[in-house]
Amino acid sequence: MKQQRGKQSLCFENPPGIEAWTSIVGKKEGDGPLGKTFDSVEPDDYFGQTTWEEAESALQSRLLSGVLDKAKQTPNQVRYLFAGDLLGQDIATSFGVKAFQIPLFGIYGACSTVGEALGLAAMTMAAGYADHVVALTSSHFASAERQFRTPLEYAGQRPLSATWTVTGGGAFLLGKKAKEVGITGITTGRIVDYGVKDSMNMGAAMAPAAAALIATHLADFQRKPQEYDAIVTGDLGKVGKQLLLELLLKQGIDISRQHEDCGLKIFDCESQKVGSGGSGCGCCASVLAAYYLPRLATGEKKRILFVPTGALLSTVSLNEGKSVPGIAHGVVIESFREV
Repeated sequence: MKQQRGKQSLCFENPPGIEAWTSIVGKKEGDGPLGKTFDSVEPDDYFGQTTWEEAESALQSRLLSGVLDKAKQTPNQVRYLFAGDLLGQDIATSFGVKAFQIPLFGIYGACSTVGEALGLAAMTMAAGYADHVVALTSSHFASAERQFRTPLEYAGQRPLSATWTVTGGGAFLLGKKAKEVGITGITTGRIVDYGVKDSMNMGAAMAPAAAALIATHLADFQRKPQEYDAIVTGDLGKVGKQLLLELLLKQGIDISRQHEDCGLKIFDCESQKVGSGGSGCGCCASVLAAYYLPRLATGEKKRILFVPTGALLSTVSLNEGKSVPGIAHGVVIESFREV
């Protein structure tokens, strides 16, 4: 079977398995609808550290330790680590994982980073370059706000279109062969820029990239939306979800029955006052680990298309008046458990 599909997709003849996964979130996320499903809820947003950035590094360290413990693996048994975060030069990652001494590919795809990490990890495994690899991403509300917007001390008012950066993350250990859950294909996204310049409306910036990715994926694999139990975007929130559905309908693609968004699952927008929903590298990573993978492992769900989305802005581009390009990556995750 040809593994290349179209211009952007791969279908793996021998799907690598996701052998272990773990999720850690902060108190606000733990108070949300999925609170009981996370492996750990940390009540201290500082994670025992003195700065927000150190807190996120501690979060990364705990995630990596957690997934290794679940898989009964040592750092020496992991060939590569694909990891990233939202901060400049991936500092949460570099300081968080350095003690493990696992060969590292530090990556950045904004909020889509977990999709990029899983895609690269799956390619590495499918090519036979490793026996085990780990994909890991995180975000922290306070460190992200300090970098991209205004200091929390300013108490600036947030518009309803804004999403709330999740404090949390997920880690995933991949092995050679799928047992219960595996990655059967990926679709790598391209940058899509509709000229959105509002940094407080990430859903509008990312929705076009998600629509382009989903349309390309369905064409590359020659599939219809109903062949998936769920098509899961990462961080679109209320605004982005509506735009995504409208953009795809213009192309004759209706995913309204299959579409779910991690940013809308992790928070209750009204009671928790998070605006349009959740976002950040840790949003879809933690929801995938806590909510979707357990359902795939039991066979409750058979196949999902996981589509993390990212807004590719920086403090430099924002202050120079540039637009906010978007990107999305697709990962096909399937259950191999017979029910």
